[in-house]
Amino acid sequence: MAEEPGTGAATTADYSDYYDIYNYETEPPCGDVNTKAFSEVLFPILYSTVLIIGLLGNALVLWVLIRSRHRWSLTDVCLLNLAVSDLLFLVSLPVRAHSAVDEWVLGTFVCHTITGLFMMGLYSSVFFMVLMTLDRYAIVVYKHSICSRKRPAKMALALFVWMFSLFASLPNIVFAKVKEKTNLKASCRSEFPEGAAWMSFTYLNILSLILPLIIMSFCFCRILSRKSEGKHSMVKLLLALLAVYFFFWTPYNIVTFLEFLQTKGHLLSCEWHTDLTLAKQCVEAIALSHCCLNPIIYACAGQKFRRAVLTVLKEQLPSCFSQHITCSPQSPESGSSEYSSTLIA
Repeated sequence: MAEEPGTGAATTADYSDYYDIYNYETEPPCGDVNTKAFSEVLFPILYSTVLIIGLLGNALVLWVLIRSRHRWSLTDVCLLNLAVSDLLFLVSLPVRAHSAVDEWVLGTFVCHTITGLFMMGLYSSVFFMVLMTLDRYAIVVYKHSICSRKRPAKMALALFVWMFSLFASLPNIVFAKVKEKTNLKASCRSEFPEGAAWMSFTYLNILSLILPLIIMSFCFCRILSRKSEGKHSMVKLLLALLAVYFFFWTPYNIVTFLEFLQTKGHLLSCEWHTDLTLAKQCVEAIALSHCCLNPIIYACAGQKFRRAVLTVLKEQLPSCFSQHITCSPQSPESGSSEYSSTLIA
């Protein structure tokens, strides 16, 4: 059958954009089905395991520290708040495990709350580690702490760190929203106005990775240059904490930066979209797994922490541990003082 002149070309021109839009809105773009299936199987199991280990471990840390609160140093205050930071992550894990399997049904308020817990946990963790590093640097190099002996001064400094963490988290909290798409699961994520996304990504990479890495590298170069003090058990423990933190969180910062490049019009191919979607799920799960590791590090590297745990167990379960636990007397650390002594290492 003969076509009228121009009919085929006109039909193609009139309806191609319509079909493109229709397919984009109704089908998961670039094969996201595989990445979602991956997260639905793995993440609930992973988050449940991290939740159990993290709750037990961090509760034990809080118990040990609170029992001896009259002897807190600034480092002990930081370790206490570091455990609280880990608990912020742990509180959000059940919600994240559920959202990995099913769509987000908890509303906008919970979306803001979970985003706030995640971001405040991230910033407070690294800020308290920076504070511990600065305090250890002052003790080793200048022979005194950066804070006075009085407990109110230490608590005021910790409160300042929490306020600064909240301030740094505000952009993500304010712009968190429940995003819905046709035939796709609703999800909770931060979406920034056009032209403002760079602020959050810049803050995240500078405040949680680049600046802390510069400060702590400088401090430890000075600390380790003093051979006698550099072998102090607390310095070794702090180095272990920092190494594990950067190992688990640096991939998250890198993938977040690549996502920022996508918002600027780069890496827009289907392969990049699929790879970054899967990578973001994996690095976020790896980063969240970090919240159960600090108590394990304390148990491995902190002699005082192990003794304190055994003492607590002996007090609470005397019939089980009376014949099996013998707490050796605490040996004095070389160069220890009221400032440098801690309850963990």
